[in-house]
Amino acid sequence: MQYEPTLPADDDMDVAPGGVRTVLGDLAPEDLGICDAHDHLFFRSPRLPGEELVDVSAARAELAAFRSLGGGSVVQWTPYGLGRQAAHLPGLSRETGVRIVAATGLHQAVHYDEATLDGLRGRLADVFVTELTEGIGGSGVRAGLIKVAGGFHALDAHARWTMTAAAEAHHATGAPIAVHLELGTAALDVLDLLCGTLEVAPHRVILGHLNRFPDLMTQRQAASYGCHLAFDGPSRAHHAMDWRLPDALRALADAGFGDRLLLGGDTTTAAARSVDGGPGMPYLLRRLRPRLEAAVGADLMTRILTVNPGRAYGAEWA
Repeated sequence: MQYEPTLPADDDMDVAPGGVRTVLGDLAPEDLGICDAHDHLFFRSPRLPGEELVDVSAARAELAAFRSLGGGSVVQWTPYGLGRQAAHLPGLSRETGVRIVAATGLHQAVHYDEATLDGLRGRLADVFVTELTEGIGGSGVRAGLIKVAGGFHALDAHARWTMTAAAEAHHATGAPIAVHLELGTAALDVLDLLCGTLEVAPHRVILGHLNRFPDLMTQRQAASYGCHLAFDGPSRAHHAMDWRLPDALRALADAGFGDRLLLGGDTTTAAARSVDGGPGMPYLLRRLRPRLEAAVGADLMTRILTVNPGRAYGAEWA
């Protein structure tokens, strides 16, 4: 007998938000199509020397490969200072037909030099607001989300600084906040800070990498806040993600949280791109989607890939 998840009725969900801010302008949430809810077209960090995502032609090929499998949109979580190449994103979107959402925000401190961080002291929230409302680095390409990061099982001073700035920018603009959870940990600490102390509405928060710490109790507690849960990136040797993912999605759907779930590829290195022999963006649709459909049902997978991203990234922009 095929598994039938418990799906929330449409009238039990939050009211659908406003537009998703893509690099070509604001878009109705229902027009995203099949969405890779967390990935990277461009990424450059001193932590990954020699693995930079900087090649525009490779980014174009990756988007085309994703599009050929039915992909409609990609949310790039690359934040400030890590090689977003925002000026190239509109052209790539037009050429491939894939809608792209860009990010502002700030990653963990280890991704930056001290001069960069010192230059942002006292003005971080203003930088986020400017990139959300006017454009990134003079490109005119507006960001559609704020990406920040937690630490391993805790939040250090840098994480608290960036999340405080993100909350300030959210309150000024309505932008959603996406959070890198280090190895999937500290989800509840993040929510206590953002949704408790800083008063960000939970449905405006997306938690990433929950599959890297496959604790079903923590995942359910996080979902109960009302935030969105992103399961992103194919398994690595020490993550054991893919084989536990069906159980996690099934448990969360049965608990009534099927409208909170997102999937993404999180391609962060050149070797991980499909055009360079890795899984890349196509893996989400080529391998992961049919496997999950067999485990949790086609209806839930359709919601996860098409309906939920619009709800997570749509905003009533101020």
